[in-house]
Amino acid sequence: MPDRRSISPASSPRVVVLTVDQGFEDTARATFGASDKIGLSVVKSTLSQSGEADVDGASILIADLGAADEAELMALAYMMRRLGDCPPVIAIAQSVDGPVARRLLQLRVTDCLVKPVSPVELMRACARAAKSPVKEEVVEAQTFTFLPAVGGAGVTTLAVQTAMLLLNAGTRSKTPTCLVDLDFQHGTCADYLDIEPRLSLGEIEPRPERLDRQLLEVMLSYHASGLAVVAAPNRPAEMRSFDPDVVTRLLDLVSSHFDFAVFDMPRTWFSWTDSVLLGSNKVFIVSEATVPSLRQARQLIEAIRERLGDDVRPQVIVNRFEQKLFSSGLRRADVARAIGNDVAGYVPNHYSLVREAIDRGMPLDELKPGNKITAQLKKFVLPQTGNEASKRTANAGRDLGPRGAGVNLEGGRVSSATAP
Repeated sequence: MPDRRSISPASSPRVVVLTVDQGFEDTARATFGASDKIGLSVVKSTLSQSGEADVDGASILIADLGAADEAELMALAYMMRRLGDCPPVIAIAQSVDGPVARRLLQLRVTDCLVKPVSPVELMRACARAAKSPVKEEVVEAQTFTFLPAVGGAGVTTLAVQTAMLLLNAGTRSKTPTCLVDLDFQHGTCADYLDIEPRLSLGEIEPRPERLDRQLLEVMLSYHASGLAVVAAPNRPAEMRSFDPDVVTRLLDLVSSHFDFAVFDMPRTWFSWTDSVLLGSNKVFIVSEATVPSLRQARQLIEAIRERLGDDVRPQVIVNRFEQKLFSSGLRRADVARAIGNDVAGYVPNHYSLVREAIDRGMPLDELKPGNKITAQLKKFVLPQTGNEASKRTANAGRDLGPRGAGVNLEGGRVSSATAP
């Protein structure tokens, strides 16, 4: 991310204000309009409706959040992610309670003012923002998020093995890596690794601000390999939607203390799901090579794009893929027609190996070094093989099997007929 810039007294700063409040707009114009040394641009829109607002070249951004509801806070998170640390952002709200204050703190806004705001107060806030020193860049974890297209697609298996690959990605030592099981009701990451889940959501939910590095360390479980795991004990009879602040705070801590983070997501869409996806470097949707599963994968891609735009680009991993000569099942060409260029690749079916690894709580590579599942996952996630992934996506439509069988996701099934 770019560094936060300070405004030089010799420069001509440009202040951009996003607001639909005529009273606050008048205050901003009264504050900055009298000076010919400050440029003022007013965008008459809420954050959630502004889209890609023109803030290029802004020295300071003043964002009016109105009532600071969830839509505005999500829009602020999106804008902060797009802008990085430049320019400094001053948030304006009608009121700021505890949860909103925590969200703004997590988003690292430079300052926050509560209406009504006087011209003097607004000018002082901008002066503080302009003189604020350049912050040391916070190096956050590279995050890999796995979403299931359907139940039983193998998300947890791929998430666990990806975390193991990243853990051992270093040439001389283990790379600090954390696997986070975000399925708080039915999660199985701890079971797959035969370790005890230690995350106590009931303890931190009443006061998310208590969760710091020390408390996180207490709630981490460690596999014998050195992999850190965040997982809560299963509560299959409890259907709860946790406060987004709890999840946001948890993931912020994980991202700031590990080099890699892998998130195993539930199928259910929660209020915090958008934030997790927006904060991820890679989002993988795990699908089976069946017509219903591919339909669900495509619908999930469309839903993510509708909600989050192009800032999140999910890719589909087709798990347990088998393509046999003269088989009437789905082929790569069928998957390519269904998913298009959003196919990351294919993981071969080796059920007996996976089952044994799960039963013994072992990584696949430890059980069988150089197995095909791990070899394929390396192409998706390890940095040095990124070019292979792009090549694979470009060639996703190549048909390596018999021609003639096709799939119609709008209602048709696979035809067993083949053509010469």
